[in-house]
Amino acid sequence: MHIHDLDTPTLIADLDVLEKNIQDMASLCQNLDIPLRVHTKTHKVPEISKLQLAAGSQGITCQKLGEAESMVDAGIDNILIPYNIVGTPKVKRLTALSKRATIIVAVDSETTANGISLQATQDGCVIPLIIELDTGSGRCGVQSPIHALQLAQKIDKLSGVDLQGIMTYPSNVRVKQYISETVDLFKIDGLSVNIISGGGTGSEAASKEIGCTETRSGSYVYEGLSRIGNSDMLSPEECVLRVLTTVVSTPTPERIIIDGGQKTFASYPPSPYGHIIEFPDAKIYGMSVEHGHVDVSNCTNKFQVGDKLSVIPLHQGMTSNLHDELVGIRGDKVETVWQIAGRGKVK
Repeated sequence: MHIHDLDTPTLIADLDVLEKNIQDMASLCQNLDIPLRVHTKTHKVPEISKLQLAAGSQGITCQKLGEAESMVDAGIDNILIPYNIVGTPKVKRLTALSKRATIIVAVDSETTANGISLQATQDGCVIPLIIELDTGSGRCGVQSPIHALQLAQKIDKLSGVDLQGIMTYPSNVRVKQYISETVDLFKIDGLSVNIISGGGTGSEAASKEIGCTETRSGSYVYEGLSRIGNSDMLSPEECVLRVLTTVVSTPTPERIIIDGGQKTFASYPPSPYGHIIEFPDAKIYGMSVEHGHVDVSNCTNKFQVGDKLSVIPLHQGMTSNLHDELVGIRGDKVETVWQIAGRGKVK
């Protein structure tokens, strides 16, 4: 099938770019001698995870339990969830999942660790835990090496859980002392530090320098090896995703309307909202719920209702989460269709 035979709007992945991004990151980590644990929250597609594993990733990372469930259903069996899992419904799902795969979970409080311990003991399983450190992100994490030690000592006494180490996000060379002090305190106390997990696409060298045993990278798979800061950086050579759209209205010579709006691209503040591959001078300057508003005043082309346009979305992870399927293309031909199995899995 030719891509222009597809109904729109539809989410498309350039397989040549996808495979290159996967291999480039795998090679980078191999050259740095830092094991890679890919983060899947950007793509949420088990088949892409398997391509990453085949390229050398030692396991995957899922941000939410629901994402991990979709990956285990697809046969993937080594997963880190760097997220506090809180509440009986979720912890019951965690223990059930742990009987089907290796599931490592991050915690940053005694309350969260106790909840997992209680349910795991009741359900007859053991959950590996790592402690998240707040090394400057201002999000989750214990606030100092001594706080990490105090939590580790409490976890070490619990049943149903197995302390494995620590994690940080994002990896940064300025936190090397924070990491080393924490590791030293653990070792002096006889506590396990089998895992020192760093993270963030573009932070692989920093993960290596601060002593991590693995690095978590995710957005690179769709966005190349650097985070996308604005639409001027949306390159077809690095960015995997395109939203194939159709021109549904040409109200004026300077403005056209495409059939993808906020529900297709995500309501993301910066403007323009993406890069139109065929006509880079056309700018998506606004979006309503189901319409994309495109300024074509700088284009010499005369647009017609029915024309197809390929748009690289500004935030490819958020856009991916709005679609059920991902169509893999090579050149202008459809090669495969993948279910985005983890989309909407926010629980």
